[in-house]
Amino acid sequence: MDPNHYKGKHTYVPVTQKGYWQFNMGDVIIGDKPTAIADSGTSLLAGPTPIITMINHAMGASGVVSQQCKAVVSQYGEVIINLLLSEVRPNKICSQIGLCAFDGTRGISMGIQRVVNKGNDKSSGILGDAMCSACEMAVVWMRSQLQQNQTQDRILDYANQLCERVPNPMGQSAVDCGSVLSMPKIAFSIGGKEFELAPEEYILKVGQGSAAQCISGFTALDMPPPRGPLWILGDIFMGRYHTVFDSGESLANMKVLARFFFFFI
Repeated sequence: MDPNHYKGKHTYVPVTQKGYWQFNMGDVIIGDKPTAIADSGTSLLAGPTPIITMINHAMGASGVVSQQCKAVVSQYGEVIINLLLSEVRPNKICSQIGLCAFDGTRGISMGIQRVVNKGNDKSSGILGDAMCSACEMAVVWMRSQLQQNQTQDRILDYANQLCERVPNPMGQSAVDCGSVLSMPKIAFSIGGKEFELAPEEYILKVGQGSAAQCISGFTALDMPPPRGPLWILGDIFMGRYHTVFDSGESLANMKVLARFFFFFI
């Protein structure tokens, strides 16, 4: 490490997945609100769709309207809230209301199960998968709002708004360049410390003047268990925080000893 290129002290984080620079992360904080939940080859910040949707909503980013999401909120929203208040495990709620199956650790699509077990047509599987995913997103959003002591009406309204901000799987989400300075700061809790990004750091500006376009630096990445859920902290994060990939090998047990260091540039 060249001390001429950084200042301050690094934060040590142990690698949790051998073979990849993976480590445990705490909350993602939008503004001052937690959401309840580093890779140099990735330019953007990639994370689970429910959280990316919450970030998109906070910054006013465009998205795609999910009719399955709206249907879940309309038909099952109150039931989901009541189950959360009854302290039913969040990963069991969607199977309990019949939109997902539960394999003992997580929900899986009922549509997929029907195709495997009964040979249903492909469209049925796709629809079932969409409804299961929409339900799981709604559970995350509603749980977050309950933790902020919001009323049922506010929670359902918030979930409906997020159904219109689901990240487009075919591309990135655009934002209003004139609103960048009023967007919230986004922070990642790592190693007991918060690493904050200002909007001008996570928004990508392409072009100049009236032809300029602004793109959200957040994109959706859904990795199923046991590997996921997963975040990738790409160039946007590492452009802000000096990152050290420190790897060594212990001859005694042949385990890879690796650690991350983060701090302000």
